[in-house]
Amino acid sequence: MFSKTSDPTSAPAVPRPSAPGSNTARSVLGADLTITGEITSSGSVEVLGEIDGNITANGLIIGQEGRVKGSVTAHTVEVKGRFDGKVSCESFILRASSEVKADVNTAALVIESGARIEGRFTKPKA
Repeated sequence: MFSKTSDPTSAPAVPRPSAPGSNTARSVLGADLTITGEITSSGSVEVLGEIDGNITANGLIIGQEGRVKGSVTAHTVEVKGRFDGKVSCESFILRASSEVKADVNTAALVIESGARIEGRFTKPKA
C-alpha cells in the first residue's frame, strides 16, 4: 500500500493543469482570495477573487465574480466580471456579464450584448 521512493528528500512530481491546446501552465486564483500587488505568469491566470495591482501573463480570464483593479499586459484578456484600469493585449473579449472601466490598447475586440463598458479603445501602432 505504501512505498518509499529511492530518494526520501525528493518531492513528488505534481502535474500542473494547462490551458486547452497549449503547453503553458494555468493558475486559478480562487474566489476567497484578495491579492494586493503584482502578479506575473508565463501561462494563463484565471481570477475568481479580487486583485488590486498589476498583472502580466500570457492570458487572463476574469471570472464572473472576479474583480481586477490595475494594469494588465497579456496576449489575450477575457472579462466576465469587473475590471477597472488599463489593458494592453492582442485580443480583448467582453462577455455579457462584464463591467469594464478601462483604457484598452488591443488589436482585436469582441463585445457581447449586455456588456457594460466605459473607457477608451485604441489600436496598437503598426
